[in-house]
Amino acid sequence: MATSSHQPLAERLRPKTLGEVIGQQHLLGPGMPLRIAFESGQPHSCILWGPPGTGKTTIARLMADAFDAQFLSISAVLGGVKDIREAVERATAARDGLEQRRTIVFVDEVHRFNKSQQDAFLPHVESGLFTFIGATTENPSFEVNSALLSRAAVYVLQPLTEADLKQIVAKAQSIQAVPAIEGTAIDRLVAYADGDARRLLNTLETLAVAAKAEKLGNITDEWLLRVLGERMRRYDKGGEQFYDTISALHKSVRGSDPDAALYWFVRMLDGGADPRYMARRLVRMASEDIGLADPRALRLALDAAEVYERLGTPEGELALAECVVYLAIAPKSNAVYTAYNAVRALIKQDSTRPVPMHLRNAPTKLMKDLDYGKGYRYAHDEEGGFAAGERYLPEGLEGQVFYQPVERGLEIRIAEKLRELRRLNGQREE
Repeated sequence: MATSSHQPLAERLRPKTLGEVIGQQHLLGPGMPLRIAFESGQPHSCILWGPPGTGKTTIARLMADAFDAQFLSISAVLGGVKDIREAVERATAARDGLEQRRTIVFVDEVHRFNKSQQDAFLPHVESGLFTFIGATTENPSFEVNSALLSRAAVYVLQPLTEADLKQIVAKAQSIQAVPAIEGTAIDRLVAYADGDARRLLNTLETLAVAAKAEKLGNITDEWLLRVLGERMRRYDKGGEQFYDTISALHKSVRGSDPDAALYWFVRMLDGGADPRYMARRLVRMASEDIGLADPRALRLALDAAEVYERLGTPEGELALAECVVYLAIAPKSNAVYTAYNAVRALIKQDSTRPVPMHLRNAPTKLMKDLDYGKGYRYAHDEEGGFAAGERYLPEGLEGQVFYQPVERGLEIRIAEKLRELRRLNGQREE
């Protein structure tokens, strides 16, 4: 049997009691939701949602200890229906055995299970055969079945703070798992961990092995930087953090804050986002939030995307950054976006209105005999190139206005033009 010194550092430092847990005090502190659940004596099904290395597995294990329950762990990455069936059998045996023990079934990365696999838990959660605890790094609103979600409380775990991570370093040093570390090196380690306790502990373990091999009694910042290499941040390119960050970028552009927009843009690139994806999002922002207030914005976004395709990384990223700043300071209008969505909504629920006869195409004699195109006024033959009073919308939608330009940028002039055209239309009708 392996001695404790041969266990991974994460296992050696794993909290044995609730009081030893570092971080998550908004859930585990006195009077907080999970602390109350622990103290109630009655376990309940829940989903622990948070980034990697924030204590989801630790909390689940502590809950099993607190309720003297059998703890069964299933990895949704590696497991399947067979594992669920086996958990049901073991939970039934524990409930019906001499000790009549409760069972907690912990499913790590529960979002990796498909709908039918998640549904397999439902009857047993409802019957009380076991308490279900799911852990996920993804938003359970999207990744967990609504039926299962409705039967489980959701607790949101936060990345560990710098103070939390420094406390973990101190604990590792207290059991002499790592040599002395100078202050600046600890700061770099904490920044490198980026709120992830597991990442910090694994890094500490790697450093301890490297330091022992080099017979170092003290870890300096210079040595640490050489061992770690270029600092890499935790970044889930397909998960919640990714979409939160692109949302922050989009809202910073919409809010006309070039500094914040540039910050989030670089954060995404630094985290590994595909610059081509970023280019596509910039084109979308130009259309959605700037529109005709500054039509040059869309052209600039397309040009920036083309520059990146030609130059690649890192040279092409500067063109994208230039586009980010331009979009942020450009006049804003979502008038076209709003009008487009309004027309889509109308057409989706409206009947299929016939095209007015005067607007129909009449390529054959029969169609002309049926009055297709009859009475159509050719705008180029009218004064000012405008057929005042002509109607182009289907019957029943006369006078409907979808596009309402804002009083910003070029749309100021567009609005003036539309007012004049509507005035001419009104004169024709009188």
